[in-house]
Amino acid sequence: MRISGMSTFQMLGWRGLCLGLIFLTAWGLTTKAWRRDLSALGSGTAVTVVACQVMNTTLFPMGIATAPVASVLLGVATVPVWSALLAKLLYNETATRATWIAIGLVIMGLTVAISDNGEATLDAYALVGAACGLGVAVALAMIFVTLRHNRKLPLLLVIGLGSLISGTAGWLITGQAQMTDGTVWAALLSAVVILPLSFFALNEAPRHTSAANVSLLLLLETVLAPIWVWLGIGEVPSPRMLVGGSIVIVTLAVYAIHAKRLTGLSAQKQATP
Repeated sequence: MRISGMSTFQMLGWRGLCLGLIFLTAWGLTTKAWRRDLSALGSGTAVTVVACQVMNTTLFPMGIATAPVASVLLGVATVPVWSALLAKLLYNETATRATWIAIGLVIMGLTVAISDNGEATLDAYALVGAACGLGVAVALAMIFVTLRHNRKLPLLLVIGLGSLISGTAGWLITGQAQMTDGTVWAALLSAVVILPLSFFALNEAPRHTSAANVSLLLLLETVLAPIWVWLGIGEVPSPRMLVGGSIVIVTLAVYAIHAKRLTGLSAQKQATP
């Protein structure tokens, strides 16, 4: 995205349209129940996921365009908290004590990482950014929780439709004449390869583990993004970013090992007569 040099809504147009068309095409080629999937679009769960996908893909670039990045990322960092709360509220799915400890440590690490150079100061712009970030967090959490508890929902169709709506909006806001400004190949690499693979994995994951777990792993993005930018275009991350990122990575590694150990012990107990 940085290499492309494109504006926020210009990139939203490319990413949303490409992701939507790829997902909808994949759905059309793989589904064996066209009528059932299309009829599912009228359900409350499908409408919820589509609306949350539009909200997610639109609010993030809006926040980045109008506010300090740190305040937006701090809002997004609350995804696991919202996931745990919504799972409890809507489906009575309780997060473990280890999950809440991990959530707290991860948010602490992210706060350290993104508060460098006084960027996370409280002013009107920071509040707007935090509000956009919170909106993204709630939208993602709702998608994770809904997909986990409605596994028959056609993932490719609902996510594709939501992406197509937001991408069309980005295209219309930017205008046809400006859509090819910048480095188009970089935008297409992001929109055609990276984004579809990551979004599919991200939205498929809640069907196999809790929404809180997926949300915690999602926060690696905040830590890894500056490292990729450093390797790609030479922007060196600050010491605080490295310290905060280390807290996040170590916390998630310990949490994953702990969760795997508990799963193994549970399997042993079930196998014991």
